[in-house]
Amino acid sequence: MTIDRSSVDLEARRLELRMSRPAGHVRISVFAASGATLAEDEIDFSGRPANARLVVTWQPKSDEPVAKIELYAYDADGYYKGIAIVPWSLEIPHEEVVFETNSAAIRPEEEPKLRRSLEEIRQAFEQHKDLGAVTLFIAGHTDTRGSAEHNRNLSRRRARAIAQWFRDHGLTMPIAYEGFGEHALKVKTEDEVDEPRNRRVDYVLSVEAPRLKSTGAPAAWKRL
Repeated sequence: MTIDRSSVDLEARRLELRMSRPAGHVRISVFAASGATLAEDEIDFSGRPANARLVVTWQPKSDEPVAKIELYAYDADGYYKGIAIVPWSLEIPHEEVVFETNSAAIRPEEEPKLRRSLEEIRQAFEQHKDLGAVTLFIAGHTDTRGSAEHNRNLSRRRARAIAQWFRDHGLTMPIAYEGFGEHALKVKTEDEVDEPRNRRVDYVLSVEAPRLKSTGAPAAWKRL
C-alpha cells in the first residue's frame, strides 16, 4: 500500500491510496489529539485491480481537528498492510527574538523570550508525545530586503542558533531547523521592502515535516 501524501485533504475528509495487489477492502480509523475516535469505517474495493487509485473518505463524529489516521489495506486474498499518517501539527505562540542586522547571535537580553518559549514547548510536548515521534521544527524567515540567497542563509543560521539554544538549555526532544528566507512571506510585499512581520521564526511541533506556505523553496530540514 502506498499513499499519495498530497492527496490527504483533511477539509474534504479524503485521501488516495494504491495497493500492489488486487484490492479487497480498507479499514480506516481517525483520531483527534485528545485520543478520541473521530471516525471508523470499512470500505469495500473488491474487484479493483492492482495499482488502481482508491479514494478513501470518512465522516467525523465531531469537529475536533484530525491528529492521526490509521489505515489497514487488505488485498483480495486477505493479506494486509497497515500504515499511520499523523497530519497533526501545533504552532507554538511566542515573542520573536530580535537579532542585530546580518547576525545570528542571540543577545543576552533576548534570552528571557526563549526561556518562556522553552516552557511552552515542553508543556505541549508532554501533552502530545503519545501521537508518535514528535519533533520541534524551527523555521526562519526574513523580509525581502537583500538578496534571496543571503536571506535564505541568514534565516537558516538564525533558526539553527535558536535550535541550539533550546538544546543547550535542556530540551531533549528531536529538533529540526531550516531557513526559508523570503520564500514564505507572512505578508506579501514587493522586493526590497522592510516588513517586520516577515522577519520571524516559527516553532512547530509535528510528527511529520510540516507544510509551510512557500513560493518555491523546498524544505530541507536539518536535524540538530
